[in-house]
This record gives sequence, C-alpha cells and structure tokens, in this order.
Amino acid sequence: QVHLVESGGGLVRPGGSLRLSCAASGFSFEDYVMTWYRQAEGKEREMVARIFTVQTMTQYSDPVKGRFTISRDNAKKMVYLQMNDLKVEDSAMYYCKVVLNKEHWGQGTQVTVSS
Repeated sequence: QVHLVESGGGLVRPGGSLRLSCAASGFSFEDYVMTWYRQAEGKEREMVARIFTVQTMTQYSDPVKGRFTISRDNAKKMVYLQMNDLKVEDSAMYYCKVVLNKEHWGQGTQVTVSS
C-alpha cells in the first residue's frame, strides 16, 4: 500500500527557511518521479517542484525558482524540499505526490510565513 507522510512544516518569519520531508513506502521509490505541491486557502493546488528518477533532473515553478531546492534519498525513500527566503505568499499546505496506477497524495504539512 502506497503511503506518503509529509513533515517539517511550521510557522516562520519572512526570509526564514524550512525543510519539508516526505517519507514514502509501499512502492519502488527509486523508480518514480516525486512532486511537491501546495495549496493556499481559497486557491487551487499548484505544482512547486518535481524531481525525476535521475536526481539531477528537477523542475520548479517560477515563484519558487532560486529559493526552493528539491532532493531525494532513494536509500531512505525520502524526498525533501528545502525552502529558503520564504515569503508570506509561500504560506500553504504542502503535499507530496507520486503517480503509479493513480495519483497518491500525503496528508500535507502546513507552512505559515508571517511576521
């Protein structure tokens, strides 16, 4: 059974940093693309960052490019999102996703950026 568990969210001041983690289980982690999404209150869920099975291949949405870094540890079955220079508009619930036969999502971790 596919299971994704996000952690690492919290309250941080503008300009601060957080590192989100997503623990995966129930599938061959190293064979799948992993993606971070976020959903702010009242807004649609949007892709934030994606990492391919070749770990040097990554994609970022324009709002986070240069500030966020996605990485993965295949041995630990973990995917990370290092978020630097956080802005108020980064506040959202953050989710990780994997697509096997269907989309699988974690429960999310809340990030709040506020002074």
